[in-house]
Amino acid sequence: MQSVNLTHHFLIAMPNMADPHFSKTLTYICEHNEQGALGLVVNRPIDMTLAKLLEQVSIPVAAKQCASIPVHFGGPVQTDRGFVLHDPVGQWQSTLAISSEIGLTTSKDILQAVACGEGPHQILVTLGYAGWAPGQIEYELAQNAWLTVAARRDVIFELAAEQRFAAAMDLLGVNYASLPENAGHA
Repeated sequence: MQSVNLTHHFLIAMPNMADPHFSKTLTYICEHNEQGALGLVVNRPIDMTLAKLLEQVSIPVAAKQCASIPVHFGGPVQTDRGFVLHDPVGQWQSTLAISSEIGLTTSKDILQAVACGEGPHQILVTLGYAGWAPGQIEYELAQNAWLTVAARRDVIFELAAEQRFAAAMDLLGVNYASLPENAGHA
């Protein structure tokens, strides 16, 4: 199968997705190369706010907005580790620039800045991530596990979590309800 780079794309779980971690999810691919892929589920908030997470990692919270920012389930890998998807990219200790606008940071300095009200304009915080071994995502695509579409920052940062999946489907021009449960190859 020809290699495709899905960095800065959405993976939309097909209706037949059997893995409960990914059923009805929208996953943003942060990195995809010959070593595999890393993504974050962006439509599964958990029962935790950023303020509570910051408290758990002993970061004092001065910014009131932290109490209203939800933390998301980012995927089943390293669920005890935080990942911050943000716009703009900025200058943080450990950041992967995904696009000219969006970065993924895993260092504590970004959380400290957000806690003080000095962080990036737009953030999405997750616990855990989704990871694929080399060739695995291509195999899953060939098995019709996912639909793909180029990502848009507004879907991630400007819509509520429950609206993101449908918005990604709209980017494709496809009605999710019309998709067959068991897709096949022609």
